[in-house]
Amino acid sequence: MGPRTRRFVAMIGVIVFLCIWIWGAIALRGILPPGQLVDLVVFAVAGIGWGIPLYPLFKWAERG
Repeated sequence: MGPRTRRFVAMIGVIVFLCIWIWGAIALRGILPPGQLVDLVVFAVAGIGWGIPLYPLFKWAERG
């Protein structure tokens, strides 16, 4: 598989993953009790945490 194809597959994977990740963060927020502190924690973790699961995909896409 060429580098352009790997990058394209990775791009599709990132888009699909982020749609699921965002949906999950919003669904999790709906389950938890209301409060500004809960909002802060949930969305801070969701906003920072998305890159960690995608790191192997990025690494694979840039492999030579």
